Amino acid sequence: MKRLMLLLSLGLGLSAQAAPMRWADIRDGSLYLQTDRPDTLTVRWVPAWQADANEERLYLLDGNGNLKGERLISASETRGKQSWPLAPNAASYRLEIPGYSFRRYTIEHDEHTVALFAPAKVHFSAETRGGDELYFKVAPGEHAVLAGKFHGGINALQAQRVSDNKQLSLALKPHRAYWQFDQVALPVTQDEQVWRLRLQGSGKVAFWLDGTANLFAQKPQQLKPLRENDGQTRLTLHKEMLGPTPNLGIYLPYVLPPQSSFAALDALKPQAGTYYSFVDVTAQNPHHEDAFRQLYQNRFGISQDLTLLAGSQRQADLRADTQSNAGLDAWLAATRALGGTGTHYIAFADEPNLNYPSYADYQAIFNSMARQVRSDPANAKAGVRIAMPATSRFVNGPFADNAVDKRGIDWARRLLAESGEQIDALAWHEWMIRDLLATRVYRDSVRRAAELVGLDTKGRPRKALLLDQTNLSSGSSLSPYDQETHFASLWWTSVVINSAQDGLLDMLNWFQAADEPTYPKGMVRVLGGDRFELKPVGLAQQFIQQHWLKNVMRLDNDAFEVDVLAMATERQRSLLGVNKGVRLQRVDLGGATCPLAKGTLVYFGADSRSRSAQFNCHDGRVSFDLPGETLFALSWSAS
Repeated sequence: MKRLMLLLSLGLGLSAQAAPMRWADIRDGSLYLQTDRPDTLTVRWVPAWQADANEERLYLLDGNGNLKGERLISASETRGKQSWPLAPNAASYRLEIPGYSFRRYTIEHDEHTVALFAPAKVHFSAETRGGDELYFKVAPGEHAVLAGKFHGGINALQAQRVSDNKQLSLALKPHRAYWQFDQVALPVTQDEQVWRLRLQGSGKVAFWLDGTANLFAQKPQQLKPLRENDGQTRLTLHKEMLGPTPNLGIYLPYVLPPQSSFAALDALKPQAGTYYSFVDVTAQNPHHEDAFRQLYQNRFGISQDLTLLAGSQRQADLRADTQSNAGLDAWLAATRALGGTGTHYIAFADEPNLNYPSYADYQAIFNSMARQVRSDPANAKAGVRIAMPATSRFVNGPFADNAVDKRGIDWARRLLAESGEQIDALAWHEWMIRDLLATRVYRDSVRRAAELVGLDTKGRPRKALLLDQTNLSSGSSLSPYDQETHFASLWWTSVVINSAQDGLLDMLNWFQAADEPTYPKGMVRVLGGDRFELKPVGLAQQFIQQHWLKNVMRLDNDAFEVDVLAMATERQRSLLGVNKGVRLQRVDLGGATCPLAKGTLVYFGADSRSRSAQFNCHDGRVSFDLPGETLFALSWSAS
């Protein structure tokens, strides 16, 4: 675009021979690049918002899905540059700029390199100064839809068909809910159509295509079919046990659930739970939580939970006053009444780094409430443990001004140094890692949390590590393309695998169990009339739990688009995996005794159903073809 793309490329008036192609101010999306001559891809970045509080990563994949380049951008590197060589290939490279990004990226390559941009849907993908132009193509017979969302910047999209200048306009209007957007159907024809897209206005922009390839080019002649070759995934299983798998759970509602919801909860099989406890409610009615907490423990077997102590309606800013003290006393009494079964973590305040003005303000409430918990030994005997600081994000800062002073890892480090003897667990929430290729940062955050608390003589973290809330987006900034589709299944499975990979994490909880009107981000859809059904991510969770074992085994994996977790329980063995890309992957496994005793292979695809699949054993190795965007579970019995 001309700020986003064209303005910084041919629009500068450079000669055609010297002019590179530039794509500027990208914040979220994929750029596919195919070249028939050697080229150099150069990426530059400048800060957009709170860049100094946030690390970021860029990924470059080749035409077979192999990782050719990864660039870790430190929080201090608000401006910078990265270059990679591109070799001639019939298949396309893929440069991934994962959203949500706190920097603006400009990409430069040779004008002869075919480049196609795939923007994010609903979430804004770039910024522009207005007047930008792109081209897209609709194949014969396709029912294509042009869509966009107003993010305070671009306010209209204008599409003009190149063949006859037919025009369509789409006004982008403010909507009450984030997930609402505007769209217009494009005409269906028997011939291929090329359209010119003009962006009206300036600022943040979200635009995309449904019903056809969501790909845009700077020149119409670059609208060529995207080619991606099959991939190869090589796995090697080792006998070494790394540690336990985390308990997988969900945030549970602050009410006694109706009996009609029990079947859905049974299908999810939560092993852990996150609760809120509202001090204004329990201060008035100390027994308000007794019934549903006892139900979740005794009926559903949830023996590990974490409670976020908060004010009414999830207001996070607790104060050291009589109401908060009374609310905490009520929660402690209710926990003792559970009979000493399980482990019950308490975190004082929800996401304090987001909601408190400073670390000192939070430290004061933490110390006061920690003393209150420790004052009665019966609390510890009942399984009460103190978790901290339940921050909004961990390695990176929260979505707040002055985020550089509020990074979760920094608050946790200070609190451990100053009040370490009061702390049993480190807890945090992870949001806004919305890109399938970026989910590996979950593994990094768990490793860095373990490094922060230190390991004991058995190699276990000295404090339990609890990732007690996560989802693609925070609050209600949701996209139906994320939450309501198979995409959420791929994402959640990848997050589970990466978080569990080193056997260091104790708890991993999806937020939340069931949709709410302003937070439709549950694993369960509420149909009305006390009817409930599992959403795609809930069906994926059911699949995961069916193949979830107790211990993590060491597994080498050279693939980037395929995540795999090896597990064991006594003689049972299981590989849980997910192909996040669209290409077929040829999977090869070594280290397992072949043929596999009682071996089964199951796929879970876009229809959210399991189906049996075939695998081969040859020369002591297991192999199978894994379709794109598919979960799988390979199970067998060890000899």
